[in-house]
Amino acid sequence: MDDTGEHHVRALGPDDAEVSRRLGWEAFGDPPASVREAPASWPPQPGMRLVGLFGDAGDLRARVADREYDSWFAGVPVPTSGIAGVTVAAEHRGGGLLRPLFEHVLRAARERGAAVSTLFPTAPGIYRPFGYEIVGSLDTVELPTVALAGVRDPGGDLVVRRATVDDVPGVYSTYDAWASAQNGPLTRRGPSFTATAEDLVSSFTGLSVAVDGSGSVHGYVTWSRGNGYGDGSRLEVLDLIATRRDATARLMRLLGSFASVTPTTRMRTSGGPAGDVLRLLLPAVDWRVVEQEPYMLRLLDPARAIGVRRFSRGVEADLAFTLTDEVLHDLDGGWQIRVRDGEATCERSDTARGPRFSGRGLALMYAGAQGTANLRMAGLLEGDDSDDSLWDVLFGGHQVHIRDYF
Repeated sequence: MDDTGEHHVRALGPDDAEVSRRLGWEAFGDPPASVREAPASWPPQPGMRLVGLFGDAGDLRARVADREYDSWFAGVPVPTSGIAGVTVAAEHRGGGLLRPLFEHVLRAARERGAAVSTLFPTAPGIYRPFGYEIVGSLDTVELPTVALAGVRDPGGDLVVRRATVDDVPGVYSTYDAWASAQNGPLTRRGPSFTATAEDLVSSFTGLSVAVDGSGSVHGYVTWSRGNGYGDGSRLEVLDLIATRRDATARLMRLLGSFASVTPTTRMRTSGGPAGDVLRLLLPAVDWRVVEQEPYMLRLLDPARAIGVRRFSRGVEADLAFTLTDEVLHDLDGGWQIRVRDGEATCERSDTARGPRFSGRGLALMYAGAQGTANLRMAGLLEGDDSDDSLWDVLFGGHQVHIRDYF
């Protein structure tokens, strides 16, 4: 149905803090009494901008949050709008209120410099009309802790020890080295990330690092012991990141040492059932996905999103394409990509030529989540196919990995 009342969309501010958070509780559940009784903070989280849709009586009917991030794509941080807190009042759901909200928030995000937008959907079908498509997922898996104990000792000079504040720069460098080789991970820098080195070290039961003789960090794992011991006990692992096989193996064996007291390890990962390199070291395939959070992407500014990326220096390309966006219709029409010496430009063209991408199709291509053949099978890419193999070469080569929920 359509919501027939008059409405207007505007940015929310401190005066809207209380009504905004109450609408959020309606959608995501009542918090503890201590939270309900505390004054509403603004912004609710660092790096967050909220936009609301109000009815003619001044009542807040829907809201969307834009979180300021950067995401790694093809080795380069890309300015990102992370959409969160999407909420519509119960009496107005199904009334088409999200479209004007998304039109507003996506244009505002683009104006502040965001080139792409991402979100975790409760139902993907809600967001596909706004140009988003699933490119990956954040998975929580469970596996027997004894499987980690069975990882072969790699030998070598690395030592695993508890991290100190002095190790935190090395932890961040290790994460950057891993994340920059993927498509999608947040950079964990900027206004939305305010944790100090002391916070990082003290936030878990353990932050353990694999270091060489000079003290350089080559891998780390953050783990929480949980309650009790025996059959119902679990070891919780938020991050296991390493840049060397021996570091990965050493950290997995550390976790495996808990096998006698926590039979199950629960771990946050990504990349699908075969995508995480941790799977390559396990002696058996005892890996069960217990939670899965799909991750969706759309482009806000193709010129910037493609222009900041880096490409293979051995590939030169001149590609024309036509875009038909689901929401941002000022992006519709012809575009031209030029790639030379590993760098690209993407500009508007007066002529609509080449293959025709929907916004969803371009998002999947950009992330390297689907090739041209599958996009054509899904109806997200049509027309001229003479350069399909070149599109696949340019945008392939990096796995999609997501490690931060927002």
